[in-house]
Amino acid sequence: MKVRQQIGALPYRAGAEAEAEASLQVLLITSRDTGRWILPKGNPIRGLSPHEAAAQEAWEEAGVRGIPCPVAIGRYSYAKRRRTGRTVPMDVSVFPLNVVELLDNWPERHERTRRWFTPEEAAGLVAETELQQLIAGFRPPAAPSALVQRVLPAFRAGLGRRFPMLGWFQSLMPKQGRFFDLFEAHAATLVAGADALARLLHGEQVERHVAEIVAREHEADDITRDVLQDVRRVFVTPFDRSAITGLIGVMDDAIDQMNKTAGTVTLYGVTGFEPQMRDMAGIIVECARVTAEAIPLLRSLNANAARLNELTERLVSLEGDADRLNEEGLKALFAANREQPMEFIVGREIYRHLEQVADRFEDVANEIQGLVIDHA
Repeated sequence: MKVRQQIGALPYRAGAEAEAEASLQVLLITSRDTGRWILPKGNPIRGLSPHEAAAQEAWEEAGVRGIPCPVAIGRYSYAKRRRTGRTVPMDVSVFPLNVVELLDNWPERHERTRRWFTPEEAAGLVAETELQQLIAGFRPPAAPSALVQRVLPAFRAGLGRRFPMLGWFQSLMPKQGRFFDLFEAHAATLVAGADALARLLHGEQVERHVAEIVAREHEADDITRDVLQDVRRVFVTPFDRSAITGLIGVMDDAIDQMNKTAGTVTLYGVTGFEPQMRDMAGIIVECARVTAEAIPLLRSLNANAARLNELTERLVSLEGDADRLNEEGLKALFAANREQPMEFIVGREIYRHLEQVADRFEDVANEIQGLVIDHA
């Protein structure tokens, strides 16, 4: 029997949006017939790309709106039972959906129950083995700016002054710097900046999100400065010094390019954005989430080498998809603005910065792969 294709959404919320006890939560809904827990899913919708159709299903079935990644995170199979009793094999491509809005009123609100779970809880509730593995492997990004606001003041005030006994004890230990904490804090700025960039390119409160990106870029600069200072003053470093400066450099370049994108939008007063721009922003959100999952794993390279290879492969793949969207977007932009060259020039500038954000995440992947090769 021919396998039918469907699309599904994995709605998630992270950081401050999630409940206090969880850094990331995913949303499940109940099926209308058996009441078991499932993801929002459905058949492809004519006129919509797969990730747009997944977002539409998430709105209709779960009452959420958000930023879909145009690249599927995985797929799973199941047998759909018809009313006649016959079963039809289904193959579902699943797209991450960063939830922006939880609605009180949606089409199927009287037919389903929705509930937030941790990935581990959700994986234990769905029936399909492949879907269990997909959800269980979905990891949270680093907490957004709240982490930075906690970590950096503690560093700058000096742990020794705040905790005298701890400071005395640390004075006896080899000086290894704060590199892992600072990398994770920087990854948090990438997550927050990417989220603001995606919301900006969806036309939401442009000035507010531009300001958010600028603030995150300043935080990232402060973190980068601290890393470079530690490289110069610390005797023992966890990695080669050039690897440390290389990794923080490309991470900082990513947030810089987000800032340049926002600056271009502000400079030219752009208020409308092309579909491919929004899709590239969705890819950037996913790149930031994957990066923020990968960075803490650097603390134990040997134990985490396999997972780091998986994550870096996804980053490289996402960058390739961003290149494809950039090319498609430029072609469409040129075709639509043959008589308006300035519109094309401004749009091309935005595309250029978005492509470079994705390129920098590929550079992050390359730096991490280098560390794995050298140390694992």
